[in-house]
Amino acid sequence: MRSLRNKGAAMLVAVVVAGALLGGESGMRAAAADAGAGNPSAAAPGLGVDLDTVTIPQLQARMGDGSLTSSALTRAYLQRIKAIDPRIHAVLRTDPTALRQAAASDARHRRGTVRGPLDGIPVLVKDNVNTRGLATTAGSPALAGKPPRTDADLVTRLRKAGAVILGKANLSEWANFRAEKSTSGWSAVGGQTHNPYVLDRNPCGSSSGSAAAIAASLAQVAIGTETDGSIVCPASINGVVGHKPSLGVVSQDGIVPISAEQDTAGPMARNVTDTALTLSVISGAGGLTDTVLRPDGLRGKRIGLWRLPSLGPEVDALMTRTAKKLRAAGAEVVEVTLPYQKRVAELEFPALLSEFHRDIDAYLATRHGPRDLAGLIEFNRTHPAERTCFAGQEVFEQALAAPSTTDPKYRAMRAELKGLSRRSIDETMAAHRLDAIAAPADSAAWRTDCAAGDPEGASPSTPAAVAGYPSLSVPAGFVGELPVGLMLMAGDRQDGKLLSLGASVEDRLDAWRPPRYLPTVG
Repeated sequence: MRSLRNKGAAMLVAVVVAGALLGGESGMRAAAADAGAGNPSAAAPGLGVDLDTVTIPQLQARMGDGSLTSSALTRAYLQRIKAIDPRIHAVLRTDPTALRQAAASDARHRRGTVRGPLDGIPVLVKDNVNTRGLATTAGSPALAGKPPRTDADLVTRLRKAGAVILGKANLSEWANFRAEKSTSGWSAVGGQTHNPYVLDRNPCGSSSGSAAAIAASLAQVAIGTETDGSIVCPASINGVVGHKPSLGVVSQDGIVPISAEQDTAGPMARNVTDTALTLSVISGAGGLTDTVLRPDGLRGKRIGLWRLPSLGPEVDALMTRTAKKLRAAGAEVVEVTLPYQKRVAELEFPALLSEFHRDIDAYLATRHGPRDLAGLIEFNRTHPAERTCFAGQEVFEQALAAPSTTDPKYRAMRAELKGLSRRSIDETMAAHRLDAIAAPADSAAWRTDCAAGDPEGASPSTPAAVAGYPSLSVPAGFVGELPVGLMLMAGDRQDGKLLSLGASVEDRLDAWRPPRYLPTVG
């Protein structure tokens, strides 16, 4: 979840890429004083690639001709983590077997038995996704004992594809589903993840570490998870690409849950190409072809712009500039307003409470530690580390008392919620003959404040999240020094179409740039 402050009082997919502030800068500028100003160089000595801009196909071409090894690439990312992550707190732990995994990939490259586009590519995995032999905690000491016995399904797919599991990324503890007044990016295990663009600003939740790590070029790609906003918001606020797949495209097996009705894992990267290639692996779609983006990739496309001016005048002005660029590329941009959002907001949180109680009990039964939600609540009461940023666990307590998912009232609520959210997108797209709906993915990053928690605000992610439809955030530009993303939504299982369109939008906006004040490595 992006934050419970927004709880609203009240295919397999054949992915084809058609293409290839305001204030608050003092903390980062102070860091720059002892790190050296200017853009950091992400070109590790001897590596011959710029980690800020290189794509997976480019890396594979280099590994294919023998001018780069996965071992050298993995070592370069481990070096960046050691040098840069102490400022960001995005990476909880690195995998001690990472270099052995890379060496095995190098052997496959020499033999000509490469397993696919991710073979030898370093990947960070959010710490609510099971990794055998490597701690998976959801940010809580309650799960910090024995690691999971088995990998999550998506991790199994990554390993089979030859990817290097580089380590685990910090997150908002329990995916921001513990307290009413929570702070995104904080966990009792990992502390507070910082936004790499301005360190006293928030990275958004709950895939905060995954997004911040990619923005700082600490891995080539990362895995995030989303129930509502937890991929697209941190992607937006950290200036990277994040794709929330259609529900069911990526298996939920082995992932710490909130709700089986909305949860999904998805890829995060610095470009759409790498995002799509990673989705093809974790979904099992395979066979993704990367081609060169046509200059007229947006020509004739109809995009509905949902402006959401409540996110602030600076974000709205950025959307105006974005629409102008899309029109200049040949797209037709029409303004739309999605219906039923007030009722969807009223229904979502109560439904999630019932689903969380059911699903977290089932997950905890597979792990060492508290065996159910009641045990988890008691654990938090007796462990002071859980109260070092915010003390509450009101959401846990409400979930414990929520109606069962067998209750007819709950079932009616979820049915209405799913129907209205799908209609909000389907009817809007049909009425305006749209290829996609676009919106600002969120506001610019706010100051991190444990006492105040995250601010209230609009939730652009909710329609697609509740409907189980795909959404994609691509960098749109900056408000001062803070990135803001453009979120694209489409209908069920249209992930490939959305990624193809996203590649064209990314090419036109060309808004990715690395954080300015990180230390130079090497």
